[in-house]
Amino acid sequence: MSVNEGKELRIIGFLCNWCSYAGADTAGVGRFAQPTDLRIVRLPCTGRINPLFIVRAFMNGADGVLVSGCHPRDCHYSEGNFYARRRLEVLKALLPVIGVDPGRFEYTWVSASEGQRWRSVVTSFTEQVHALGPMPGFKSGTSLEKCLCQMDQSQVL
Repeated sequence: MSVNEGKELRIIGFLCNWCSYAGADTAGVGRFAQPTDLRIVRLPCTGRINPLFIVRAFMNGADGVLVSGCHPRDCHYSEGNFYARRRLEVLKALLPVIGVDPGRFEYTWVSASEGQRWRSVVTSFTEQVHALGPMPGFKSGTSLEKCLCQMDQSQVL
């Protein structure tokens, strides 16, 4: 069931393996109705997410990105969600600079037992992204694209 009965949008979800992914699984097992726009990428911990993953998702056509992990002080790796929160707050402040509406990005905390909460988080975020509509494309050859290519090359070395 899509929020809008028309076109589905591309929404990417980066989820913590230990809490949010399990929470999404709990929602599925409980057969809670939820939007079908979200495509999930499973991570060992939100602390492992590089903000460039999110920027790349937007550059490759994602209409929205959701990051979800363990509640603070409940991280499987002790402090991963604190590191993630710090990075994601900085990224959220920089999104308008690169031409992305901050409403297209959200991060949240959902534990394994919160299937109902997962459903409400995904539904509200999907409605928010649908209200914004499809993501306008980035122009090829922008300085952002060149910067990301240079960063990719430096990481290979």
